Amino acid sequence: MDNLGVLIPVTAVAMSPLAWVATTWIRAKHGYPLEDEKGNPVTRSDPTAARTIELLTNENERQAGQISRLEERIAVLERIATDPAERTAREIDALR
Repeated sequence: MDNLGVLIPVTAVAMSPLAWVATTWIRAKHGYPLEDEKGNPVTRSDPTAARTIELLTNENERQAGQISRLEERIAVLERIATDPAERTAREIDALR
């Protein structure tokens, strides 16, 4: 029975940090913004994130340009495939 007298205050003191850890874990799991012990927002800083975003932006621009060039080429090929042979032959002869 004497151990119960010590166990109650120890349990009461240990509950606060355990509750804080559980609350933080639940907030992080569900995507809520995290806060430090003073209530200030905590952000996860990734030093490579800015570089990755820049590389992806450059790659997207390059691929967009490539897609537009390919669309132009496909339009020309479609025009050649659907035009009559005589008209295509005349245009080729006109270029010579």
